[in-house]
Amino acid sequence: MGLRLRIRLPHKSSPRTPSHLLLCVLALCFFSFTAVILYKVDDFVAQTKTLAGHNLEPTPWHIFPRKSFTEATTYRILQCSYFSCPHNSAPEPNTLSSDSGSGHRTHHQPQCPDVFRWIHRDLEPWLKTGVTKEHVEKAKANAAFRVVILSGKLYVDLYYACVQSRMMFTVWGILQLLSKYPGMVPDVDMMFDCMDKPIINRTEHQSFPAPLFRYCTNEAHLDIPFPDWSFWGWSETNLRPWEEEFRDIKKGSKRSSWDSKQPRAYWKGNPDVVSPIRMELMKCNHSRLWGAQIMRQNWAEEAKGGFEQSKLSNQCNHRYKIYAEGYAWSVSLKYIMSCGSMTLIISPEYEDFFSRGLLPKENYWPVSPTDLCPSIKFAVDWGNANPSDAETIGKRGQGYMESISMNRVYDYMFHLINEYSKLQRFKPGKPPSAKEVCAGSLLCFAEQKERDLLERSRAVPSMDRPCKLPGADRDRLERLIQRKKQTIEDVRNMEMTRTERGSR
Repeated sequence: MGLRLRIRLPHKSSPRTPSHLLLCVLALCFFSFTAVILYKVDDFVAQTKTLAGHNLEPTPWHIFPRKSFTEATTYRILQCSYFSCPHNSAPEPNTLSSDSGSGHRTHHQPQCPDVFRWIHRDLEPWLKTGVTKEHVEKAKANAAFRVVILSGKLYVDLYYACVQSRMMFTVWGILQLLSKYPGMVPDVDMMFDCMDKPIINRTEHQSFPAPLFRYCTNEAHLDIPFPDWSFWGWSETNLRPWEEEFRDIKKGSKRSSWDSKQPRAYWKGNPDVVSPIRMELMKCNHSRLWGAQIMRQNWAEEAKGGFEQSKLSNQCNHRYKIYAEGYAWSVSLKYIMSCGSMTLIISPEYEDFFSRGLLPKENYWPVSPTDLCPSIKFAVDWGNANPSDAETIGKRGQGYMESISMNRVYDYMFHLINEYSKLQRFKPGKPPSAKEVCAGSLLCFAEQKERDLLERSRAVPSMDRPCKLPGADRDRLERLIQRKKQTIEDVRNMEMTRTERGSR
């Protein structure tokens, strides 16, 4: 019996499905790729500096709390960082003509206010040497940001954060200057600090001064004053663009006649800003003893209440209003003087670009910081005894602020930049880390309240040329300074005479 061998042949198998291993590999690759992309995005967001203050540390020379941002920050940075300014954002070279037959500007060119003469004095330290690259680089050590204008385009290099929205509104103001005078603003390289106190000491930097622009200066420093951010609005304190605020304040000042205004001095502000003079001022809050009403302003509470109690147009009910510096100079001066009340200025240590045109006993009354409350009382008593003169001083102060219109603010910026550019001994260029800024790219980073104010302060191309800059006249300014000092001394002597008579 033979053996029967059975050979089992393999059956034809059906197509095999992908293995779980392959699916796992694909999934791992996908998630790894996604993780890399997210890491790159987070890294990009964490390193991108913006005009809103993202990824910028506070200035080391003036520490303040870092600005907090919402969860939408990542999306906004991604969205706005890829915003491209229009290629035609800069004027064509053939439009640089100002009053030629092919241009559109008129020949109308009024004389600039006399305060513009200070531009020459502010730039005197660089008159002989000019402004070199080395000068600018030295200023960088104390700058929060750098502004470079090339062929009408604006580039900004960010170094440190600024308090609140100062940087954004300042840069916006420069953009509006370029819009108002297209093709007329020269190429320039400027360093800016946006904190309050001047920092370029005259004595220490006399041999090689650093050209640093900021909002205020004084005789002991070489910082170059530039119009402050609030001329275009201040979102954190609900202040609108300057011309809107001035118009409403002036209207509010007319609600009551001089005789019906309260015959006292009034101040409302925040004393908690490391300001010894404001803290001293709080002691003068006694209507009968010192003729003054001093009120503390709590901005946090005001914000909760919608700023209803801080409307400037409702604060013109007193014959006298007090200006007291804060940590340094204060933007409040222009609003205080706009009321038409006789402004009592406590002898300031700092000056901004326009305050140097004020004259004691002509458009304000000087108050002594060393004998504060009695000095305020003397001013009030003098005004009440001479109501016509006091009212005239108040109206002149209001008139002076009306003369500082936005047209003049832009003209001051234009002439300051233009005169500074003439001193440059190098051809400005775009720094590698600088970004082009235009209206659209800046507005992209703005919160809604900021955006509303910025949009309302847009400038349109001017049909007129900038006002005519008066020539340098150092002797004239020196005479003005001495005249102011003498008038202030005369007022002090008046106070002392009354004090001596009262002590007899």
